[in-house]
Amino acid sequence: MAEIKAFQGFRPRAELAARVAALPYDVYNRSEAKAEVEREPLSFLRVDRAETQFADTVDLYSPAVYAKAKELLDTMIRDGIYIQEEKAVYYIYELTMEGRSQTGIVACASIDDYQENVIRKHENTREEKELDRIRHVDACNAQTGPIFLAYRAKKMIDDVVARVKLSSPVYQFNSEDGIGHAVWVIDTDFDIEQIREGFRQVERIYIADGHHRAASAVKVGLKRRAEHPDYDGTEEFNYFLSVLFPHDQLMIMPYNRVIRDLAGMTEEAFIERLRESFEIQEVDAPFSPAFKSEFGMYLNHRWYHLKAHPDICPDDPVEGLDVSILQHEIFEKLLHISDPRTDKRIDFVGGIRGLKELERRADEDMCLAFSMYPTSILELFCVADAGQLMPPKSTWFEPKLRSGIFIHQL
Repeated sequence: MAEIKAFQGFRPRAELAARVAALPYDVYNRSEAKAEVEREPLSFLRVDRAETQFADTVDLYSPAVYAKAKELLDTMIRDGIYIQEEKAVYYIYELTMEGRSQTGIVACASIDDYQENVIRKHENTREEKELDRIRHVDACNAQTGPIFLAYRAKKMIDDVVARVKLSSPVYQFNSEDGIGHAVWVIDTDFDIEQIREGFRQVERIYIADGHHRAASAVKVGLKRRAEHPDYDGTEEFNYFLSVLFPHDQLMIMPYNRVIRDLAGMTEEAFIERLRESFEIQEVDAPFSPAFKSEFGMYLNHRWYHLKAHPDICPDDPVEGLDVSILQHEIFEKLLHISDPRTDKRIDFVGGIRGLKELERRADEDMCLAFSMYPTSILELFCVADAGQLMPPKSTWFEPKLRSGIFIHQL
């Protein structure tokens, strides 16, 4: 049973929402973040990446940077850029990309559910990435970037969403990258209770994207509990900002791979070794797999279609993933890349960039590229339910949730 709570959120004034909404803080490097804030001074990125307000010589993780983030957020609220709801509500957040929409519920999830594995993970987190967001959330006394959660679709929740979406949204705009955004407020007592009860009937919820933000939010909540030993569980720091999507609306894009060299092999020898585990056919055009256990390969200006032999496709939730098959049968066995997290000979290219980007990378700074069939959301659920972890860079979710549209104060 999941505890998914309504909250008295802050959100931008309708005429400013498009200018405030920002891509997640971690999709930019420092110079890109600075350029984006210069392009749009109201972008919430200036709060999420407050080092943009300082010279490049200032340490990214300086206490002054986090203090500036709080100052900027407080100023936006004080100046009326943000308004606060009169009561605790849920929101509907719809994102549309290339004519395809997905609609989620904006709410607060429980840190106890995270601790007790009602909210399930499929990735490890890195301490240094957690520390940054812990400091940011703690300093701002607010969560500003929602966690992307998924759940098995529930008719009770779907019915409320469909009914509320018949009314006019409070926001409707297209962002710079062409993604459509629309927001509705769920504020009637009946609909709020229907949503709450619907999630109480959901046995498990899954982190789709945002493992570091989730871990950081939970650790801030536990820190606040230690600082307030008389807490009763209703305090806002016991919950973290999330958008929850039903599984049947989500699209995962492939996370493709590029490789720097053939580990000393000739092209002919490499392809001959591949035939031990794959059927290989040269094709006339860039190849994107349409089925599981198939891969596209680009080498020396040629595209190939690879199909894995059945005996290398186990039923195990992790070992049977296409990313695992590629890692074991090609990267480890033939190219001696044992740890893709640290090996500089491998890089990862999000599916949103397309096959032309794979060709460009292989022709310029790498030599070999693989296009993948995307991991499915049900495969992600199976891995999490088995208590296992996915290999790195297994999923690429699009479109990205925007930060700054919803603020959850602690």
